[in-house]
Order: sequence, then structure tokens, then C-alpha cells
Amino acid sequence: MYKLTFIALLSLFTITSNAQNTRISDRNTIGWMAYTGTIKLNEKWGLHTELQFRRDNLIADPQQNLFRTGINYTLNNKLSLRAGYALAETFNYGSIPLNNLGKQFTEHRIYQMATLSDKSGIFEISHRFMLEQRWIGRYTNTSLTKEDDFVFWNRMRYMLRTNIPLKGITIADKTPYLALYDEILIGFGKNVNENVFDQNRLAILLGYRFSPKVRIESGFLNQTLQFSRELNGSNVFQYNNGLILNSVFNF
Repeated sequence: MYKLTFIALLSLFTITSNAQNTRISDRNTIGWMAYTGTIKLNEKWGLHTELQFRRDNLIADPQQNLFRTGINYTLNNKLSLRAGYALAETFNYGSIPLNNLGKQFTEHRIYQMATLSDKSGIFEISHRFMLEQRWIGRYTNTSLTKEDDFVFWNRMRYMLRTNIPLKGITIADKTPYLALYDEILIGFGKNVNENVFDQNRLAILLGYRFSPKVRIESGFLNQTLQFSRELNGSNVFQYNNGLILNSVFNF
């Protein structure tokens, strides 16, 4: 029995070591800045707008620009829905570019989202579920300066977030708070290659609610991202760490 256990552990160690040896790492320092605005039309319906400027080398170089819009529908105080469109432009950043030709590329997305919110003691907890249909630009010729083809991918996302007031028991006006979240992104469908695990995002933020209309948050972000392609027979992972700044407005 002990021999079998030893052999199993040795085999597991060997497999793990080989997997690590075949992994290529690319590490970057990032800075993400985001504006989010919600325009409430009535008790049930609203419009969502979002702009994100994602930077590499903290803020020196572009990583990705993202515009997202959508229509919100509130079923009750615990469940809300959203559907909309997003446009992303990803740049050539890091030591290993996402695009195999080292070119920037455009992505069009349609998405559907459901958010469940609850409160347990001082903890405000939310679960966000999202489906994305993605059309990612690619170049069929190295001489091209603009994508001439788009590949369809599916992706699902789940985010768990907790907000904790740092004063009192609820996040009211003029209240600082701590926010923690983790989001995992999973690719699926026939065009997904290496990156079934697409990426994970972990953040810890300090926030301040000025009023029901204005909040601001800033803190640390860790992004782990797997490439959809191999490089010299090895999987490629990005490990991006840096700062994030969010401004949230409700009109």
C-alpha cells in the first residue's frame, strides 16, 4: 500500500513538474481606470454605460480600451438583468502579444447578465453571471493593417463580490467601505483552443460612497490570463498585477 502511494505521489509530482516546465509566463504591471454610469428610466428599466481604459506599464502604454452599454431590468430588490453590446480594442503589449502577429485587434461582443444581491449582517454580497458571444478580429495575411476576418467564441463569467462598511453596519452616504471580488472567465464552444480557462481577476478595493448617485473605488488588481495559442509547444500565461480605479454614477 505504501509503495503504491509513493508511486502515485511520485507520478503526480512528475506530471506537475512537466506541466510547469511547459508553461511560459509573461508578467506585466497594469493600471485600469473605469467609468460606469446608470441612467434610471423608471422603477424597472434603466440604461447602462461603461468606459474602461486598461493600461500596461502601470499607465504608460495601452493594454485595452473597452466600451460597454446595455439595458437594465430590475425584477426585485435581489435580482436584476442586463443585456447589451461591448466593443473592445486590444493593443500589442507585454513581451508576448496576444495576437500571434503582434498586431492590435478589435472585438465585438453581445452579452446577457444576471446579478443576485443579498445582505448578511454587515456584508453586502452579489453574484454576477454573464454570457458573452464574441467576434474577435484576426489577420489572414501578415501584410494587412486591418482585420479581415472575425472568429466567433463563447465565454461565461462568474463574479462573487462582497462590500463591507468601514463605518457603521450599512454602506450609507459618506461611508467608506472595503470591496473584495473574484471573477473567473471560461471559454467554451468549437473555436476555443487552449484557453478553456480564459482568465481570473481578483481585486481588493477601498471605496467611498458620497451619495446614492456617486461612488469611487481604488485598489489592487490581479489578472491571470491564458493565451488561446501555444508558443513553441508550451501554454502561455500572463500574470498582470497593478492598480484599479472605478468611478460609479447613478443618474
